Amino acid sequence: MAATNMNLTGIARKLVLEKHLAEAAAVQAVEAANKEDIQLTSYLVQNKIVAPQVIAMISSQEFGLPVFDLNVMDIELAAFGLVEEKLLTKLNAVPLFKRGNRLFVAISSPTNTQALDEFKFATGLSTEAVLVQENQLAEFLEKASNAMDSSMDDMLDDDLENLDIGGDEEEDSGPSAADVDDAPVVKYVNKILLDAINKGASDIHFEPYEKRYRVRYRVDGILAEVASPPINIAAKLTARVKVMSRMDISERRVPQDGRIKLKLSKKRAIDFRVNTCPTLFGEKVVLRILDPSSAKLGIDALGYEPEQKDLYLKALANPYGMILVTGPTGSGKTVSLYTGLNILNVPETNISTAEDPAEINLEGINQVNVNDKVGLTFAEALKAFLRQDPDIIMVGEIRDLETASIAIKAAQTGHLVLSTLHTNDAPQTLTRLMNMGVPAFNIATSVSLIIAQRLGRRLCGDCKKPDDLPKEVLLKEGFTKEDLAENFKLYKAVGCDKCTGGYKGRVGIYQVMTISEETGRLIMGGANSIDIPDQARKEGVDDLRRSALKKVKQGLLGLEEANRVTKD
Repeated sequence: MAATNMNLTGIARKLVLEKHLAEAAAVQAVEAANKEDIQLTSYLVQNKIVAPQVIAMISSQEFGLPVFDLNVMDIELAAFGLVEEKLLTKLNAVPLFKRGNRLFVAISSPTNTQALDEFKFATGLSTEAVLVQENQLAEFLEKASNAMDSSMDDMLDDDLENLDIGGDEEEDSGPSAADVDDAPVVKYVNKILLDAINKGASDIHFEPYEKRYRVRYRVDGILAEVASPPINIAAKLTARVKVMSRMDISERRVPQDGRIKLKLSKKRAIDFRVNTCPTLFGEKVVLRILDPSSAKLGIDALGYEPEQKDLYLKALANPYGMILVTGPTGSGKTVSLYTGLNILNVPETNISTAEDPAEINLEGINQVNVNDKVGLTFAEALKAFLRQDPDIIMVGEIRDLETASIAIKAAQTGHLVLSTLHTNDAPQTLTRLMNMGVPAFNIATSVSLIIAQRLGRRLCGDCKKPDDLPKEVLLKEGFTKEDLAENFKLYKAVGCDKCTGGYKGRVGIYQVMTISEETGRLIMGGANSIDIPDQARKEGVDDLRRSALKKVKQGLLGLEEANRVTKD
């Protein structure tokens, strides 16, 4: 079909005429953008079909609008104060600056006239559009959102100074209902929760001391202080969190557990698992952030080496047997298990889990919270599952002989069982089961796969720099001569405005061990904690240290971080 006969208009037509896009691809992009109800320019950039700079150039030519480089714009000079924050993301536009009665608005799509109209209505100013690249606008919107929210320090200076902190200051006095609903306290707690989500924190700690109060986030496995509100409002902050998590605010002598659900949008909600613990100077509150989307990342996002991933998938495909995941608290065991469950979660299977408590809610899976106070232990939950026609069972943790025995019997009688233990590596898991009193024969015939894991902080791809170390040092750290012959590059953390101290996110480090016939014979013979690791090495199983060094060779980890999580 000739270009002049195309049923395309505007940007799509121009892209085809300028040979930046095939006609068939343009038609498909227009249809897909309409279906997803987004701007065509956004669709093309988000799906990497056309470069953002090309889109901006073509749009400028087609609509006669000036192009502006957002990278040179000082975020503090933008006219954010003229509009509400929610308009920015809703309209995918940013008010840049005001000149007289004119407001210049950055948009990435020249057809985004809604943004101009709504900004005009909101400000009473005439609006003029300037074109910016889609990727630059997305980055600027994120910065704008952070800038428009009061920072922790700003809130301390403004809102918290205005708090009414009078009243009875006796030790036994508790917060009143008015204190709990105090608007600045509500705003402050909400701010802490949202900031933690935006920074990718896994935990929030509210900690009272004799003369100060602090709030800390655990980001990429490391705790860091983010705020120090006045000690006078400690009880109000604690009470607000307890109300949100439906705890008894009058009970301050014993630990309590609760849960908060924070809806960020129609499609995304974040759960917080909350625990309080009485300390010398008040209640310490810790919130564990539970993002359901983490269970749906897919196995490829977890960081398994190809051969390790294949072993895990093969074990998941077995109709029976036991898969054990081991590691310390915060090592990602839950995400590994839930990723496996998500793969198995199909209409044809009956999946039941017993957890303490259930951290991530997954539709299609029957999840049970154990409750020792009423007698609902892991063992009792397992007994109930076995009477409900199960295919797959997950036990949050094997803590005692009774739970281990029932789980192993289930694995031996046609069920796939997944669970966790707290041991240092995969071979130690087998000896731990033996020390619990599980017969060696049952271990050898039921356990099919053991995964030991750690989480290391991933180097930031934007600022990491090569790190030159002598070969002697590398050999001492555990690299082989064959490794050094590959001439891989070693990197170290630096730090930039896109990361935290040179790190951005985390990557899994795994030891994945199957129970071979020889390993089974060793277990039956009462092998100790030295024999089994030796056999694993003979079979080519990478221990955690070796797996970490592979991540170093791949440029994902720095040697310092590998040493932090796996050094003996």
